[in-house]
Parts: sequence; structure tokens; C-alpha cells
Amino acid sequence: MINRIRALKKSFNKELDGYVIINQPNTLTNQAHMLYLADFSGGTALLVPKEGESTLYVYGVNYEAAKAEARNCTPELIKRGKDVVKMLADQVKHLKLKKLGYDLMAIQSYEKIAKSIGNATKLVAKSDLIWNLRRVKDEYELKLIRTAGQLTTEGMRAACNNIKTGYLEFEVAAEIEYEMRKRGSDGLAFETQVASGPRSAYPHGGCGERKLKNGDLVVVDIGAIFKNYRADMSRTFVVGKPSAKQQKIFAIVNKAEEEAFQKITDGSKASEVDATARNIIKRAGYGEHFVHGLGHGVGLETHEQPVLNPTSKDSLRVGNVVTDEPGIYLIGFGGFRVEDTVLVCRNRSERLTSGFDSLNVQ
Repeated sequence: MINRIRALKKSFNKELDGYVIINQPNTLTNQAHMLYLADFSGGTALLVPKEGESTLYVYGVNYEAAKAEARNCTPELIKRGKDVVKMLADQVKHLKLKKLGYDLMAIQSYEKIAKSIGNATKLVAKSDLIWNLRRVKDEYELKLIRTAGQLTTEGMRAACNNIKTGYLEFEVAAEIEYEMRKRGSDGLAFETQVASGPRSAYPHGGCGERKLKNGDLVVVDIGAIFKNYRADMSRTFVVGKPSAKQQKIFAIVNKAEEEAFQKITDGSKASEVDATARNIIKRAGYGEHFVHGLGHGVGLETHEQPVLNPTSKDSLRVGNVVTDEPGIYLIGFGGFRVEDTVLVCRNRSERLTSGFDSLNVQ
């Protein structure tokens, strides 16, 4: 945590005198930024001045927890009836911060801060400063993501063991979630997807009351959380014996995933990794049915930087953790997706989720 705060302050250069993060309703990114820097996500605002101690503003409901758990900052209680934005603005003026950076901020908060600090301080949008740190995982983060990957892999084992004729989608999901929880998961990276039959053709097909039938395609997309870090994994199964067409398309998606995996190395352009998988699917005649990007970063959030899609400007670096998830979705027939969470290494890549590559289950 100390190194992260130091790295953030170093990135200010001469452009900023401080940085502020304000938790926004229904927005995970600022909460994750706060967790990344202070090891505590229950604060309302975090002020990081270039010189001196950071201040974490916390309501009474989280104040004792903040005093016990937050690191490298001083928790400050927001007393009943106090306005946190005014408290923040008063501290900015006290510290004489001339240029204050921020990432995401609700317009109401922006206007209130701007009005309170007046012309003495300029608010500067700097959305990439923390992302430039977060996109490269340190060894501590990688240890936690590896465990999340192992838990997710065990969840997929439960899926494989419970995809049977007559089972309901949500019954399979319950078994997956129970297995991950039983083994130590802190929760779900996202809502478990067990999409069978026609709804498997929807990339976000969800999970419902449908009974699994012989011959069904079933797309399972799951992720565990371990100590705030996440993993992401998808597999496609067939209930019973797969048809020739199902085997053919599954082989195409598997090949696309494997070829892209081989390209996920330090210095690779994300758009070119995406193109590797996309061209395999396109040459097989299913290009228009690969309807999303190849992947995205994973960490404190399920979807982070860098992104792997045709228009991405990102290049991969050692320590990035990304997904590799090509898919083919045929409305009226079904969908196919194979996905692993992958660590970018110097001359190779490493899967942090793995296994269950067979198409059919009994």
C-alpha cells in the first residue's frame, strides 16, 4: 500500500498537488481505487496530497472498521449533519493545493467542490493515473488472483458434475456457488451464468428455471472473489453426446482461444491478439457471430484495463491479467464460448483458470 501511494504521488509530477477519490453510487471503479490505495472500500472520500498524510473521510457506520483496517491514511469521521464535500474542500484549502486531480466524479460533487474551493484550486480530470498503476499487478495481487482462479476452476468442476438432463439452470448455479464458497471464496465476481438451449446464444444469457435437455448447449460463465480479487472463466458443455455441428464449432472456438493465448505476451498489441482469434473464426465462416471483444483486464473489478478488442490502443505488459474469451453465437442453434483468466508473462502466458475442455457431459 505504501508503494502504491508513493507511485501515485510520483505520477503527479508538476501537474498536480493532490488527488481525490469520491465514492459514487452504483460505481465500482472509485470504490476499487480506494481499496487499492487504502486497503479499505468503505470510505466516502480519499484525499491524497503530494506532501503529507492522506485523509480518508468515513461515516460513523464504517469509522471503527476504518481505524482498524485502513492503511497509509488518517480516517476522519464525518459527523452527523456534516457535509463531506465541504470538509474535503476545507482541507484542500488548508493544504493550499493548487491543482487537484480526480477520476470519476458526479456532477453534483464536482459543482459543490468547485464552488467551495473557488478559484484557489483547479480541478483536473486525470482518469489514467490510478489505472496505470492498477493494470499491472504486483506479486501480492497475483497471489490473490491465483487463488481466485483456483476457486473458480473448482466451481467449473461442480458445473461439469451437475449438468445433467432434468436439472434446472439455477440448481446448477447453486452447486457452483456452493462449491466456490465452501472452498473459501468471499463471493461472486458477477452473477453466475448457466445459459442453456436457445439462450446459450446470448453472450449474457443469465440463469433461469429452464430444465436441461439432452443435446442442449450450456454456456457456463463464473467467477470467484478472494480477498477482493477476482477471476473469470467460461466453458461450453453439451448435455449428452454432441452433434457433428456442435463438435465442429466448438473446435473452432477452442482453436481461437488457444492461438490467442499464445499471443498474450509482453509487448503484444491487444488489438492484434484479438485479431488472432477473430481471424480464425472469420475464416471458418462465423466472423459475424463473434459479437464482442476477445477480453478485458481482471483484478479488483471483473472488467478492468487493458481491453482486448479490434479498436484497443493498449499494449500488454508483464503483470497484466486479462481474459481470453472468443465466442460464436448462433441464434436458434446455441452459443459457444471458452474463456480463461490469463497472466501476461515476458515470453509466454499463464492460465490462472484451466481444465474441463471436453464438450460433452453425461
